[in-house]
Amino acid sequence: MNILQLADTRVGKLVARQPGVARVFEKYQIDYCCRGGTTLSEACKIQNVDMEQVISEIELVQDTGESPVETNWNKSTLTELVNHIVDTHHAFLATELSRISGLVAKVFMAHGEKRPELASVVETFRLMREELESHMAKEENILFPAIQSLEQNSGPALFPFGSIGNPIGMMVHEHDEVGKALRRLRQLTVDYSPPADACPTYRVMLDSLENLEQDLHLHIHKENNILFPQAAELEHSISVA
Repeated sequence: MNILQLADTRVGKLVARQPGVARVFEKYQIDYCCRGGTTLSEACKIQNVDMEQVISEIELVQDTGESPVETNWNKSTLTELVNHIVDTHHAFLATELSRISGLVAKVFMAHGEKRPELASVVETFRLMREELESHMAKEENILFPAIQSLEQNSGPALFPFGSIGNPIGMMVHEHDEVGKALRRLRQLTVDYSPPADACPTYRVMLDSLENLEQDLHLHIHKENNILFPQAAELEHSISVA
């Protein structure tokens, strides 16, 4: 793929093709999950980064085949991807959201007087946690079973919510809200940089928030850019068959 083709390719599609590209995008804070439909050229302009440098690093990943230990989910069944999301990303959130809530509260109690921005960290994280827990419940109880049903049955599916595009649209909107919260947390913590007087718990909180952000980027990418489009395409193919 030449430079012009890469520049015009959607960032979510680049990561879907080569998971290792996600690390390049994380380095430059290019949003490939909630804004996966943005072209590489547009994304570099938004982040004010040198597109040629980003492309050179993408090409290095592609040329070497360098990639994290990560399945190419484009080649898996929808059921396999759903199970992976629940067993890996939802399970991660189930433990981390509670753990980080405790850290955020503890750091605020110890440092909030000197660092008033921590009050906003507490509130932003609280709202994001509520959003994510409700979101995961809707996916596990409504959307994901519907997607698996589509894949397992050859005939048209009749869902109480109509087209599968309806709950997908809701989930994408909620992903956008989570993306806004993540950007807000990064802003409030100055890119998760510990202040000079940060205690060990403060540093653990920042490290945990950054790890959570990276996992959510991959999590949302797999849904927005792989699972949801393939499910919608499958529903369409069944309806016109």
